[in-house]
Amino acid sequence: MRIPREVPLSNKSTNSNSTTDERLARETSSRERQVKCLVWDLDNTLWKGILLEDEAVTLRDGVADVIRTLDQRGILHSISSRNDYVEAMAKLSDFGLQEFFVYPQINWGIKSTSIRKIADSINIGLDTIAFIDDEPFERDEVMSVYPEIRCFDAINLANLLARPEMMPRFITEESSRRRQMLQSDMIRNKSEEEFQGAQDLFLASLNMHLHIHPARESDLKRAEELTIRTNQLNTTGRTYSYDELDELRKSPNFHLWVASLEDKYGSQGTIGLALIEEVKGEWWIRLLLMSCRVMNRGIGSVMINYIRDRAREAGVRLMADMVMNDRNRMMYMTYKFSHFREIHRSGDLTAFENDLEQVQAFPGYLRISAEV
Repeated sequence: MRIPREVPLSNKSTNSNSTTDERLARETSSRERQVKCLVWDLDNTLWKGILLEDEAVTLRDGVADVIRTLDQRGILHSISSRNDYVEAMAKLSDFGLQEFFVYPQINWGIKSTSIRKIADSINIGLDTIAFIDDEPFERDEVMSVYPEIRCFDAINLANLLARPEMMPRFITEESSRRRQMLQSDMIRNKSEEEFQGAQDLFLASLNMHLHIHPARESDLKRAEELTIRTNQLNTTGRTYSYDELDELRKSPNFHLWVASLEDKYGSQGTIGLALIEEVKGEWWIRLLLMSCRVMNRGIGSVMINYIRDRAREAGVRLMADMVMNDRNRMMYMTYKFSHFREIHRSGDLTAFENDLEQVQAFPGYLRISAEV
């Protein structure tokens, strides 16, 4: 039995690898600080004045530019404000900004509770949320409950766009359309809630098409973004830079496959990534991840079935790495339901082997096309 090792990123000397490890640690730390959603207070933050005291409130200088720029960078916006919902949304509509806010929490409740609801609705970690409010009390209340949330004073609005956590390394087609794709997901979810029938029948009604192909150079920016942003549906939690992915893509010892998905509501872009290493008659799945947007579509199992079919055709054993944490248990269960068995544990790293004798049909609700 072979104990899986870490994926080599280069053939440099030990000292060079040490330097690489230090650089990766710094990059990972920086990436983990990236903001995925900025939550806004309204009164004296997004606009000047208090809406319930003066209907003629005006936008603060620079607000519209901040909102639109961050939206183009793929950073979502939401609201946690003590206000009347109908009046506040009408005012945002007057300003031409209503469409930019997802899952707004405009009520008279505690702001930390509202922010928690936003994070759960979007399905992102609280450590990827930032909150901007003019009131020190409100910022302190949020930080006292969720210290991982970054809180900004509204007085510093002009500096937001230049902050490193607000500046993703790449702006991909998917990131620039992230809000629109999330809003499409909201329509899908509403349709599912209203659908009368079995889950498979609903999924069939979506007319989904999954396309799997070897990563091209044009896929690498999105591939890097997926490794950085995806936590729950990620088998190892490893992150890879554009250059590292390009090196792996070109290596004869690795397969780097990406998956894209579209349905009747439109394209969801690249939503899956698999990294496979060939070692002496074995294929090792070093990384398998799925965008959280497709959590309930069974795409993880489909990707595994595709990899298993290719491994069977190649006449190799199929193995996999798994680094368990408190957020990716679903991927562990995906491996178990796909007939992987544990063969070795070392610290937090688990090695699996697949039973290639098991043949599973692809789900009938999904049309699949692939390039070997």
